[in-house]
Amino acid sequence: MFEYKNFYWSLYFKSYDKDIPVFTNMADDSDQVPAVSVKEPLDLVRLSLDERILVKMRNGRRLRGRLHAFDQHLNMILGDVEETVTIVEIDEETYEEIYKEKKRHVPMLFVRGDGVILVSPPGRVGI
Repeated sequence: MFEYKNFYWSLYFKSYDKDIPVFTNMADDSDQVPAVSVKEPLDLVRLSLDERILVKMRNGRRLRGRLHAFDQHLNMILGDVEETVTIVEIDEETYEEIYKEKKRHVPMLFVRGDGVILVSPPGRVGI
C-alpha cells in the first residue's frame, strides 16, 4: 500500500504494483482462495480501494461509488457516485407514511466520516 502522509491526516491509496488479494495454494492446487488478513476494521475498507462500495449515511442517504481514498475517521473520496435520498411524507387524509426516493449522479464526492453509519465492501469469494 502506498501511504500518503499529510500534516492533519493520512489517506490510503491503492497500490498498482502489488496484487491484492494474494493467492495462496491450498491442499489442492486447483482450489485457490484469496488469503486476506483483516486484523482491524479499516483493513476491510483498505481492501475495497478502487472498487465500488455502498455507504449508508446518517441522514437517510445511500451512496454507491468507487472508493478512491479514506482516512482513520472514515472521511472518504468517492468517484462516479449514485446518491439515493429516501424521503418520508405523511398523507394528510390517511396518515400513511409514503416513501419516495430521489437519485442523482455525482462525478466526485468528499464524504465526511462522522455521518457514516455503514460501509459495505463489494462481495468477495472466500471471505
